This record gives sequence, structure tokens and C-alpha cells, in this order.
Amino acid sequence: MKDEALAIAMISDFFHPNVGGVESHIYMLSANLIRRGHKVIVITHSHPPDRVGVRWLLPSLKVYHLPFTTIASSATLPNYFTFLPYFRTIIVREHINLIHAHASLSALGQEGILHSHFFGVRTVFTDHSLFGFEDAASILTNKLLAAALKNVDAVICVSHTSRENTVLRGQLFEPSEDDPSVSIVRQSVYTIPNALIAEQFTPSPQPRPLQTINIVVLSRLAYRKGIDLLVATAPRICAAFPNVKFIIGGDGPKLNDLLQVRERYLLQDRIELLGPVRHRDVRDVLVRGSIFLNTSLTESFGIAILEAACTGLYVVSTRVGGVPEILPEDMISFANPDEDDVFRAISEAVHIVSQGNHDPLEAHERVKSFYDWMQVAERTENVYNTVIRSEPIDFWTRVQRTMTLGPFAGLIYTAILIVDCLFFLFLEWWMPREDMDFVQAHWKPEVFAELAQNASQAGTQRKAYIREERGRVDI
Repeated sequence: MKDEALAIAMISDFFHPNVGGVESHIYMLSANLIRRGHKVIVITHSHPPDRVGVRWLLPSLKVYHLPFTTIASSATLPNYFTFLPYFRTIIVREHINLIHAHASLSALGQEGILHSHFFGVRTVFTDHSLFGFEDAASILTNKLLAAALKNVDAVICVSHTSRENTVLRGQLFEPSEDDPSVSIVRQSVYTIPNALIAEQFTPSPQPRPLQTINIVVLSRLAYRKGIDLLVATAPRICAAFPNVKFIIGGDGPKLNDLLQVRERYLLQDRIELLGPVRHRDVRDVLVRGSIFLNTSLTESFGIAILEAACTGLYVVSTRVGGVPEILPEDMISFANPDEDDVFRAISEAVHIVSQGNHDPLEAHERVKSFYDWMQVAERTENVYNTVIRSEPIDFWTRVQRTMTLGPFAGLIYTAILIVDCLFFLFLEWWMPREDMDFVQAHWKPEVFAELAQNASQAGTQRKAYIREERGRVDI
């Protein structure tokens, strides 16, 4: 028997119009779930001055922009109780039966998990990042994550390395009943990778000249992305290979370091700094290069690596996080996160490309067969169905699990849970459900599938028209 269509709410601080891996993941997953017949909405914060309230995105994706301001990097301040009135209204009127929260640093996602059990709504969480265990920021973030995941129904990670990291950070384990000395994972934790639309990252039909080799870097210019390694390595590569140039796109606090090294070594004609690059322009930048360089110090998956490989570039990357899981070994050269080894890996890649041992069209076809959003949506749908069929967590079990956070944090979060319950009961009395305006409860999956198909066809026709008009202008 086929599982019924679900009403799903994606919740995260990170969503369009911001650009990033999490934002793209949520949108593409939502679009493909709609194509599979489910109802999907997105709950996120506002983007002043005009992105407040309800907006619609193709294909029939409804987005709620709540009036919360951000504090840093598109993340809102954890507030717990002020989110509940908005959350309750949306969940009730949209007849949501499952929420899917994204990203460890998303306060809205963690609060949605906290509130959802009052409505009998099941919960899934996807972690997109890796965090450490030593610095103060990571310790605080990990404790907030552990509190949220104590009562989540299922967890999804984008790589096996990310899965191990999330299990440790979220304390998703407990002693085995058979052998207390052995720890087992309590919740269901799945690994489902990211994907991409291969048609948007096709290689250039023209063969790349071997006389000049362009190394492309597309990244946020921050310490975590290993820009210090790039600053140290780029002058050495330029000195060793006169035919190599760097094309660097992105913005961030390390931009001044790149500007200084370019001035110091007089490399204005060898290092091109593009500044911020819009996602729709990424392919245009990638096709200019032959090698893609990633120097990240931590990376759970690395969607930029996948996009570069799909465009036909040979990849050089630091061996960190989940990066070794992305591509076959003959499509990527790895380096330890230190200057000398990065120089060695880039030199190896330059020789491979110079000798014509890397075929961009073959690389595109291989990546196209590895990653597909419809497969990701199908695997995620299987997780949803497993969660829906499982037994829900009752209130007292939630309290007991929350107390395992420790004598200090456990008491604080238990108090938050009890106050949240009382506030929910007050809202049930103050704003009765019968006074709300409801969205139509029974939707037809085939209607959503038809809307998605029509929107896709309209988008394809519009892109063809734009290409035709651009061709006329060029002529």
C-alpha cells in the first residue's frame, strides 16, 4: 500500500533570498517533494525591507517570512516563546503533520522541534555542518543542539563523517541494555547526501587551452574555509608554474589578505578577484577554469566541489570532513591542511591537466549519474514514512530525556519545556483553533504534481526565450 501524501514544513533561518548550500538544499528538496505529491511550506525569518509575510516560489512553494531580525550570518537570536504563537498559527491552519528542521545554527529549527510535539507533529532534523568540541562557541552550539535532538524523531546527515560528528555533538547515544559498557545510537540517524541539477553545470563545449591553466576558487573568504592556506600557496604556485592563473570568487574577512599578497608579489595579472558571485553566475566562472581548489579546514559535504566536478574541472581539496566521500579518487587530488602538501597537490593537478589526462565531458556524465535530487527526495520520503509509522514520544519521556543533559543544563531546559507547555495551553485558550482561518485540509497530490510540472515547463520556456533574446542582442 502506498504511503499517503504528507503536509511538510521546512524550518530554518537559512533560506532564499540568501545564497548558500543550506538554502539551495531546502529549496531543491522542497521542489522535488512537491513533484512527488506532497504539500511543502517553508518557515524562515524576514529579509528587510520587503521580504516579510507570505511569498510564493516555483513550483507552488509557500514561504512564511516571520518578523524576526538576524544577529549574525542570517541566524536569529534563540527566543523560544515568541516563536510559538506564529508557529502554532501556521502549523494549525496549514494542517502540517511533519516538520523538517535544517542546520545546527538555526534557532527557528531548534524551536520548531521543541514546539511540534504539542500538536502531534513528527520531527526530522538535517545537520549540514561540522563543529568541534573545544572552543566556547562550539561548546555552546553543541549543548543547544543536544537539547533539541533529545526529542527528535529522526536525524539526517549529508555524509558519514557528518553523521559521526552529529551523534557525538547531539549526544544521540545511550548504554546498551545487554552491555552497559557499549554505547548505541538511540535515535534513527540516516546519511543522505546533497545533490545538484547537472544540467545547470555543463562543461564548455570548447576544449580548454592547455597553454594557460586557470585555478578557480569559489568560497566564503573566511578562516574556516582555509583562505590562509590559499594566501600562502598561491605565490608559490605562480612562481613554479608561469602558465597558471587564479580566479577567486567570494567575499569575507580574508579578502584583505588576498589583496595584500597580490600587491606584495606583484601578481595583479595572475590572481583575479571577482568579489561576491551570484549562484546563477557560478557556472560562468567555473567554465573559465581547469582546476577547482578547495582549502577548507572543515567541510561536511562541499556542494561547491560537486558543482565544479560536474562542470568538468579537476578538483584539489584538503582531506577534511566528508570531502573524501564526494568523488572517486581519479577525479580529485587530496592534501593535508598544510601549505607544503597543498602545493604538492596543486602541482600534481597541474601536471594531470597539462597532459590532457582529465576529460571534462566524461567527468560531467559521471557526476550526473552519482547525484540526483529526485533520488534524494525519495530517500528523504522514506525517512518521513518511517517516522510517521513510529510511536510518538510522550511528554514525560521528553522530560526524562531532557534531564539527561546534566544537572545544570538539564534543569534549565526542563524548565523551558514546562513553561513552553503552559504557554501553549494559554494560547489554546486565548486564540481557539475554531477562530482561525484554515487552508483547505484535503489537497490532491496530483494537483501539486501538475503545478510543479507546469512551473518547470514555464521555467524552461522562459530560459530558452532569454537565451534567444541575449543572442539577438549579441548579434
